[in-house]
Amino acid sequence: MEINQITQQILKCAFDVHSALGPGLLESAYEECLFYELIQSGLYVQKQKALPLIYKEVKLDADYRIDLLVENKVVVEIKSVDVFTDVHTAQVLTYLKLSGCKIGLLLNFNVASLKHGIKRLAN
Repeated sequence: MEINQITQQILKCAFDVHSALGPGLLESAYEECLFYELIQSGLYVQKQKALPLIYKEVKLDADYRIDLLVENKVVVEIKSVDVFTDVHTAQVLTYLKLSGCKIGLLLNFNVASLKHGIKRLAN
């Protein structure tokens, strides 16, 4: 499955979750529901995927975790915030770099319309 097809399916599932729940819940609630929807759609998804930090050829346990890693190709970072900040963008870009993935989706469920809470990032 191509990355664009994967991201399209992720966004469809995210819209389903947002339509059902609306804004105002914790990130963990949206993560669980999106995880469920993605699995139901037939995608391979890892939740809270540990991401080691390699520094000077030494693997360090820095406790970085990707919210959802879909098909081992797309990083999904879930937020429930008023607005995205530069730190949110930097977080996803760092996860892309450390994981070797090329595409990341930053999703903010704390918006009236999810179309205003989507940011696609590329490594």
